[in-house]
Amino acid sequence: DTVVFAATQTAKSKGFNSSHFSFNVPGGRCETCQGSGIVTVEMQFLADVELTCEDCRGTRFRDEILGVKYKGRNIDEVLDMTVREALLFFKDVKKLVTRLKMLEDVGLGYLRLGQSATTLSGGEAQRVKLAAHLAQKTRSNTLFIFDEPTTGLHFDDINKLLAAFRALIDNGGSLVVIEHNLDVIKTADHVIDLGPEGGVGGGEIVAIGTPEEIAKSPKSHTGKYLKQLLS
Repeated sequence: DTVVFAATQTAKSKGFNSSHFSFNVPGGRCETCQGSGIVTVEMQFLADVELTCEDCRGTRFRDEILGVKYKGRNIDEVLDMTVREALLFFKDVKKLVTRLKMLEDVGLGYLRLGQSATTLSGGEAQRVKLAAHLAQKTRSNTLFIFDEPTTGLHFDDINKLLAAFRALIDNGGSLVVIEHNLDVIKTADHVIDLGPEGGVGGGEIVAIGTPEEIAKSPKSHTGKYLKQLLS
């Protein structure tokens, strides 16, 4: 966290504030690459080439900023940590641990702190927003819509995501989840099964009801597999 670095004695002695440890604004970032860590070389007849910035060596910050350390690590080294690693590193910083724990709880413990939003999948981006909402801890009668949020998730992480969904519901929210994963479907209060096939062969409502009711529908392909899971 930028505030943690700004609070160090080294940062204070050099007049650095929290904005100096952000690569999104001028001050501490490398201005050659404007905090991106890469320089784009425009080629007239070929595709542009992206090279590691020579001035900051891809770290995105000025050398003076990299000289400021918290528990032996500079801001570039911290931003290269995964959420899981950062939870241990910042275990004594309660405010940070609370935010990081939310990311871990929605199955994003493998993301790196400095990872660009443009590299996230659609499901990961949805879960980042989910974590941010859970961190607010304010009761909200909000309708949330998720489109296949379990894509690419390990079974253990799916269970974490389901726990986060339950936390939203307990907090007054309602969820509409577009999903093919049976482990998610079986936990729903209400299911609308579209089909009977995918693509042009679908689009019709095949069955409506609880997972148990869907499992009894002879027309539902989903029901056939749900029945095996629920039995």
